[in-house]
Amino acid sequence: MILIEQNSSTWRHRDPFPNIRATVTPPVVRKFVHSARPPVGTVRVFHGKANDPDVASTLVHGVNTKSSINAGSVISPAPKTRFQERLRQLQEINYASNQKAPLGRSQVQGLGLPSWLDPERTTFGVTTLQLSNGGEIINPPKTAEQVKKEAIEGHQLYVRSHGSYFVGERVDRKYNSGHYVRDSRFGVPTPHYNDGRTISRSLQWPCDSLMHNSAKLVSKRCDDFREKTQPQTGKVHDPIAETLNVPSDHTFGVLMKPDSFGAGDLLHQTPPGEYLKGKDRQRALVSAVHQHLKKSNYQNFSSLLEAFKYYDKKGQGKIDKEDLKKVCHQFNMIVSEPVLDDLMDYCDVNKDGLIDFMEFSNFLNWKDKMPITRVEQKILTGERMAWTAPANMQRTHLQESSAVKPLLRPEDLEPVEVGFTRKTPKTLSRPRTVQNNFFTSSSVINAVVGGPSSADDRTYGVPTVRADLPAPRIIRVSDRTNYGDEGTAHDLLNPPLHSLYGVREAEFFRPRTKHDIAQIFHKVGLNIAEKTFEEAWNLASMRHPAGDVCVESFRSVLHELKAN
Repeated sequence: MILIEQNSSTWRHRDPFPNIRATVTPPVVRKFVHSARPPVGTVRVFHGKANDPDVASTLVHGVNTKSSINAGSVISPAPKTRFQERLRQLQEINYASNQKAPLGRSQVQGLGLPSWLDPERTTFGVTTLQLSNGGEIINPPKTAEQVKKEAIEGHQLYVRSHGSYFVGERVDRKYNSGHYVRDSRFGVPTPHYNDGRTISRSLQWPCDSLMHNSAKLVSKRCDDFREKTQPQTGKVHDPIAETLNVPSDHTFGVLMKPDSFGAGDLLHQTPPGEYLKGKDRQRALVSAVHQHLKKSNYQNFSSLLEAFKYYDKKGQGKIDKEDLKKVCHQFNMIVSEPVLDDLMDYCDVNKDGLIDFMEFSNFLNWKDKMPITRVEQKILTGERMAWTAPANMQRTHLQESSAVKPLLRPEDLEPVEVGFTRKTPKTLSRPRTVQNNFFTSSSVINAVVGGPSSADDRTYGVPTVRADLPAPRIIRVSDRTNYGDEGTAHDLLNPPLHSLYGVREAEFFRPRTKHDIAQIFHKVGLNIAEKTFEEAWNLASMRHPAGDVCVESFRSVLHELKAN
């Protein structure tokens, strides 16, 4: 028992038997006590062996084996050097040679079996008991009567176990057939007529006489409800037709102006000249001539001044309608009078009936691609003698004149970039002839109720067809810009014959030499006399300002010579 005293600040244990000390168990007795009550974690020892020496902990049974190889070296063996690999090969070769051809003996040519084994008489494996062969199974040594008897017995057993009968075999139902003979018939005879009345009845069904096929009486209220809620054959399903107080021929919405052409014209192979009609076709023709003149000026002339003097046939410093018509004819364009009038009206900003240099550079050229040099600036502003282009010469040459006639004012020119000496004419703004506000169908019918009007909104973005940019000579794959030279819907529906052979339309308008032109027309099967070829070549070269000849211009000249 333990007593606890409490002082003012601490707790203290007090031994109730201070004079009694704990006894110590001797080691010999402790051994025997441990055999009956072993402590936790010790092995129990029989009390008869308590005083024996401990031999079991140091005793080892069996033979001590040495580990030859571990799993790590098998899975991932240590890399061997080339010398070790070669040494291993030599050891294998020596072992094989010692086995097959020992030293001082001839080489063994046999299978490598022991000498005491006879390969001809020795057999391996267990002998199989052969009860019968295949011949006895297919053709058993029995008579036909024995085979038939065994087959009948086997069939009877199979009928009893599986209920399987032969085709046409009579089923034995264990009936008492003592009162019937073998040919007796069972059942009720089926009525049969030879005049075909049964077939006639099967082909003609008595629908009117049957109750479930006769007409059913339906109330008018149910029929009207079904007609209103369910779609009827040949009628438009309109559940709220009775709620609209409008006549039957009333049309909702705003009547839109039909297009002058549609998908039907494309599907029925309408010629390209008939796609647009009226004013739309006229504007399209003017735009086509306008773009073709821009492209021709950029490809055939090195400067704006050279191109303007080529257009100015009369040397008056301005281009009139006759000069423009002659240039269009020289560029293989037969332009009608209405199209020519609209083109002059498009380029003539000041409405004086003539095209000056500012109007020519803004509306018939890509002026940003053809800057004006310092010498040309002096000629245009009148600081230097002007030059003219005689009509009887194929190429334009500089030629001094007595009269100085300025084509531009110095303030009409602006530098291409800040700090550059090359300049370009200022951009002219042509007055608009079309209304600024366009009305769409949604704005007419007020699609957005109470919303702001979009009539005065500004148009943003870049046009899809960049007719204002010159097409590069080499178009890269990554360039997705449409320069206006791509095929139309008519080209997709009716591709030209030359496109099937990989020939582009630009190849017909590329300048070529006289030898190339002769080879091309000779390979297509057209035999031209040498005199006719020279005449056609001279006429075609005179039509181009630079004297170039292409396949299309040469073909048109040949067509004219043949017609004359």
